[in-house]
Amino acid sequence: MSEPIGVVVTGVSGRMGSRILAMVVDDPGTRLVGATEAPGNAKVGLDAGFAAGRGSLEVPIRDDLAEVLSEGAAKVVIDFTSAQASANHARICAEHGVALVVGSTGFDDAAEEEVRRAAERVAIVKAPNMSVSVNLLFLLARRAAEILGDDYQVEITEVHHAMKKDSPSGTALRLGEMVAEGLGRDFRDVAVFGRHGNVGERPPREIGVHAIRGADVVGEHTVFFFGEGDRIELTHRATSRDTFARGAVRAAKWVAGRSPGLYGMADVLEFE
Repeated sequence: MSEPIGVVVTGVSGRMGSRILAMVVDDPGTRLVGATEAPGNAKVGLDAGFAAGRGSLEVPIRDDLAEVLSEGAAKVVIDFTSAQASANHARICAEHGVALVVGSTGFDDAAEEEVRRAAERVAIVKAPNMSVSVNLLFLLARRAAEILGDDYQVEITEVHHAMKKDSPSGTALRLGEMVAEGLGRDFRDVAVFGRHGNVGERPPREIGVHAIRGADVVGEHTVFFFGEGDRIELTHRATSRDTFARGAVRAAKWVAGRSPGLYGMADVLEFE
């Protein structure tokens, strides 16, 4: 049996970070070798195990990813922090030759370019949603669009907790891109983000994207295909962050040892 893959988890005191850490600890194919938080975070210096409800793991939470990676035990970093932090972490991983899994969303052009440059030196899996079932939804949405064509109008809704910073979600944007691809459209040309005021009739080629925020919703996404006299709805509802954490650990095991490049969950799951 091969040795477990050494994994570092960033942002371990956050909602996602704590669940990823727990999954890494519980998976026999991975071994937690480092945990980080932002400088000034109150959890820095504590044992990382307490962030995941696992008791002592003898892995302290540190505030310097470069220092952790310089010790040489890590093969993969899993990062669900923020777009800006993830871009910086990508640069650090490239400098140390360590693969990276990125689940952050809300990247601007500069942060995207930072990740692309890092992927020229190390393998990076970057995806707006690492749930296996959500990535299946991406494929179903594209295929439905191909079959239904221009006879159906498309609207996408997403619902998330009140603390989510970016809007619309990266998953909703990816759904829009997949639908547009299936319809032979450029998403950037046809996307409409919410509607307000006297906007007139809906152009048939629009793809509407709408964000809802409230309380503690983990994540819900629906793609509506509206036809004359009927409609089809494709919906995914996440009831636990574990679905994303489980996919991230799967991606970490897949990316370890890969050639440099920017990969997605379709690569990890071997979707065509």
